Amino acid sequence: MAVSVDSTGRNGRRTDAEPPHQLNPGDEKLVFESSEAVTVVLEALNLREDLLRGIYAYNFEKPSAIQQRAIIPIMRGRDVIAQAQSGTGKTATFAISALQSIDLNVRETQVLVLSPTRELAVQIQTVVLALGDYMNVSCHACIGGTSVGEDIRKLEAGQQVVSGTPGRVFDMIRRRNLRTKDIKMLILDESDELLNKGFKDQIYDIYRYLPPATQVVIVSATLPHDVLEMTTKFMTDPIRILVKRDELTLEGIKQFFVAVEKEDWKFDTLCDLYDTLTITQAVIFCNTRRKVDWLTEKMREANFTVSSMHGEMVQKERDAIMAEFRGGQSRVLITTDVWARGIDVQQVSLVINYDLPSSRENYLHRIGRSGRFGRKGVAINFVTIEDVRILRDIEQYYSTQIDEMPMNITDLA
Repeated sequence: MAVSVDSTGRNGRRTDAEPPHQLNPGDEKLVFESSEAVTVVLEALNLREDLLRGIYAYNFEKPSAIQQRAIIPIMRGRDVIAQAQSGTGKTATFAISALQSIDLNVRETQVLVLSPTRELAVQIQTVVLALGDYMNVSCHACIGGTSVGEDIRKLEAGQQVVSGTPGRVFDMIRRRNLRTKDIKMLILDESDELLNKGFKDQIYDIYRYLPPATQVVIVSATLPHDVLEMTTKFMTDPIRILVKRDELTLEGIKQFFVAVEKEDWKFDTLCDLYDTLTITQAVIFCNTRRKVDWLTEKMREANFTVSSMHGEMVQKERDAIMAEFRGGQSRVLITTDVWARGIDVQQVSLVINYDLPSSRENYLHRIGRSGRFGRKGVAINFVTIEDVRILRDIEQYYSTQIDEMPMNITDLA
């Protein structure tokens, strides 16, 4: 197993002789390429023995492009901006780096990971605990919708890694239950969403409580230019690992559209497709919670078995639905963009955009729920006459082609 290492200076600081990896204003297609890449085997990274055992137990076989480029700079303590396609192992990239940096003798929070959704925060906790299984590492998911008392109890006991959502994490910091004095690494997963209007103030509030030398790692499949510009406020000379925008549409995911002319015809089209959906697991995206509830009810009235999830549901219900879907008891999940980012269910090989997403970035995140880590997947977009312009805009933005769906979709799944 080989990992490509970038040529930063000693202790992860850049030497004067090295070419700076600058992102010029307006240059959204910068590709990070090390001038003198060094190849080492996994064992030569000097990872802790117990972490190495956890990595092998996790079936970590061949490193992806982002893992090849990002693990070393993060472990060296550099601030890093990492962008790579959905399903390429970004979580393992920062989890390995974080676990290597933890002082196991200190039972205080040393790594803080922030995510935009509760499900993603829990998923990250699961990966950290799996990779750190032989290290006896402590990791707590600090998320809204759960018992505040339980959070306080867990944090008082000491958690070396905290994976959480901004609202609950800030609340725990403000109450002084989440102690920040030993935090050395802040990771923002799906960072473009976290630095968006809804979360931005909370992120800054949390950042103000962290030690001045805290290392910052930001990760996403999509990083618009305005978000990259914003990172200058809280990152120091970051290494930027970016992929070209026209390389972002995922290899192995076939993208199609179905012309439905008008909104009223979508439901019948979905019913016609339903036999195909049950071959594997599928996620159906709607733009609003109300539409999710409406479509779920209509499908059940027509005797179809579906489950649904959105942000207004209580956390226990969301947890139960996630567990059912991960376990395969539920095969079709109707949801909002709460499910668009980061969630990894390996059996999902079909995504249907019942509504086209309101942002181009979320199109990429949604279709990335299928074809995880190089597996094949299919994305089907329902397109009304009003939607044609949005579809063409998505095609142009990502330099991709979305064809009309062939008659026999089962051949493609």
